[in-house]
Amino acid sequence: MRPIVEALIIALDIYKWVVVLAAVFSWLYAFNVVNTRNRFVSQIGEVLYKATEPVLGRMRRFMPNLGGLDISPIALLLLIFIIQAYLQGYLLPIVP
Repeated sequence: MRPIVEALIIALDIYKWVVVLAAVFSWLYAFNVVNTRNRFVSQIGEVLYKATEPVLGRMRRFMPNLGGLDISPIALLLLIFIIQAYLQGYLLPIVP
């Protein structure tokens, strides 16, 4: 059971970085810093969007509308931090 919990913690850590990269890429896209006509750049954006949008889309339904400000990645990162703290602090020490 312990390897499963540790693998889940690692998966959450990787997904946390994917969310951060998706947020940074969306800012770069919004301010026209990246060339979206470049095939490699557009594929990176598409992968990041497809990896994060199912979760962020659900979170946006419950979050208040703040105009052009999207705080759903921040809320998702906070949720990931809370889940990781629970797994590391409470579940991991009692799992054999």
